[in-house]
Amino acid sequence: MSALVKVYVYDLSKGLAGQLSLQLTGKQIDGVWHTSVVAFGKEIFYGPGICETEPGQSHHGSPLSIIDIGETSIDEQTFVEYLSQIKEHYTADKYHLLDFNCNSFTNDCLGFLTGGSLPSYIKDLPSDFLSTPFGAALRPTIDAMFRGRASTGVLAPPPDIGPTATDSPNPALASSLLQAVAAGATSNSSGAPSSSRNYLPTPAPTSPPTPVQSNSLTSPVHIATNSSSFRNVLRTHRAVVAFFTSATCGPCRMIEPVFEDLASSKSRTHDVAFVKIDLSVGMSNAVGGEYGVRVTPTFILFLDGNKTHEMKGVNAPELRSQVDLLLYQAFPPHPHTTLSLPTIEAIPLNAILFSQIPNLDIVLAKVTGFIDAAPSWSGSATKEDAREILAKNIIPYLKARESSSPSNISFEPWKDATTSLATNLSAGELFPIADMWRVALLKPAVCGWIATKLGPESPILVLLSKAEGAPRSYTLTLLKMISNAFANKVIARELLLSSRSSITAVLVAALLHDDATVRLAAASLAFNMAAHLQRLRIEKVRGSVEGDDVGENEDWDVEMTSALLEVIEREKANEEIVHRLTASLALLIRLSPSIEQLTSLLEVLQAQKILRDKLERGGCGDTGVVKKEARKLIEEVAKEFCP
Repeated sequence: MSALVKVYVYDLSKGLAGQLSLQLTGKQIDGVWHTSVVAFGKEIFYGPGICETEPGQSHHGSPLSIIDIGETSIDEQTFVEYLSQIKEHYTADKYHLLDFNCNSFTNDCLGFLTGGSLPSYIKDLPSDFLSTPFGAALRPTIDAMFRGRASTGVLAPPPDIGPTATDSPNPALASSLLQAVAAGATSNSSGAPSSSRNYLPTPAPTSPPTPVQSNSLTSPVHIATNSSSFRNVLRTHRAVVAFFTSATCGPCRMIEPVFEDLASSKSRTHDVAFVKIDLSVGMSNAVGGEYGVRVTPTFILFLDGNKTHEMKGVNAPELRSQVDLLLYQAFPPHPHTTLSLPTIEAIPLNAILFSQIPNLDIVLAKVTGFIDAAPSWSGSATKEDAREILAKNIIPYLKARESSSPSNISFEPWKDATTSLATNLSAGELFPIADMWRVALLKPAVCGWIATKLGPESPILVLLSKAEGAPRSYTLTLLKMISNAFANKVIARELLLSSRSSITAVLVAALLHDDATVRLAAASLAFNMAAHLQRLRIEKVRGSVEGDDVGENEDWDVEMTSALLEVIEREKANEEIVHRLTASLALLIRLSPSIEQLTSLLEVLQAQKILRDKLERGGCGDTGVVKKEARKLIEEVAKEFCP
């Protein structure tokens, strides 16, 4: 007789992830998902070991959603036996918020019961989180919390999270949120109803834990206990290294630290997975039978789901060599990684900032005059509202030093005032507002808030929409404001993903402007955009950022390369503009996935000649580029990148 199988989904953050994730990570994460499997009238989940309760009666409360998985032909007694077999894997001391958690357990159970798996938005949550700069920086903190649990049985509080390490605008908030989520995930259910009980007793959080190697908690090793969970790993990763082991295998224990070290150093989100399959646990023997595994340890390597190599026994050098070969086949290195580029690699990737503070009283007076002179007015903020927000909110905040700025100020009135001002004033009258935002974007609190407001009503995008046909004063101020915005990784990423074409249109037009000051500001913005992409590309080469987050766009690379070369060729007077544009070109080309197309383009456009002409008399000034650093950069780009 078949039985229904459901998944109960809970949000460990109690809604806070949906509200704060964009601000903290730069990516919208709607919840920190905890799941349990519901079958045979029981809700079963993993936290302090494998636990069972009446459906909907756990300490997590009522589920946020319920997913119907289907029916199982497995009877209850067989399922109970399966849980008994895997209980040694799912003990309290092995729990890890990212690597081995309730969703790992639920996914294994679903594979056993139905052959199905959790939806990708749940399974991929740790990968999505770790793909952000904030997540990658927070990984050691999370590891430290759960490593402490493994050795003491008690969840360790998170260490202080510094803003420089995480790029979070509110480290204290990040720390408290992390502690709350971790505590909810590993609670011993003491506050649960009386109907809640341990289904299969495992060490309680406060009792001495089973000794384990600390590596096993922090290495990103997948656990597969049935064919379905293993096939899911093969389906979602390009390269997979499978380690077939067993509890009684002495040689397996000898080679396991090497496997875990490789997993720690070589794993790449959604690209490379290291999977441990204990043939004595659950239905793992079926996985081994499917691939003809007769002895342990056996290692099988897969590329795009296809078996490429098999090795048996303890041979650490051979294992390392085969893993390196697999990764080379899966991810051939970028040709630029073999070039000697000392000058290009020495380019600082810090954003060029426009940090001069104007006389804010004069700025306020100008805007107030424009408001008073407006013949009509519409919008959510009236004339009086706009004047008051400027005079009593924005200007005092910008005048205050960072240490004395109020921490609980609301920036929503700023947004409303900016939208109304942009609706009622011309671009020529709006440049003081853009200048206020330029200064505001130097403050971390403002950046943290604006990172959550990058939709159409974002002040940056509202002001950007007024750029077409704008006078010099507005164009110059707008370029400086957007340049400052690119100093924040979260804002920069979102602007490139959502508003690249609009920013590029303003940028290219400004690079061709008659005014050298406008061209210099545009060259600074071009550099900041290229430097941001270069940082992400370097991180991707190291395996810490997913390709989608880099925001690659071949057409944009081609457009910007053409535009930069045209402007470099036209620039005959200002050496600093040539220097910034050449640096932008170098960072745009280096490690680009469109390198073949760009190399052909550089040849067609005679980029080598354009660059080397800048070093000759009349190429830039009477004697050509003089500054030593600029000359070295131009020579290196021309020689190494331009055919």
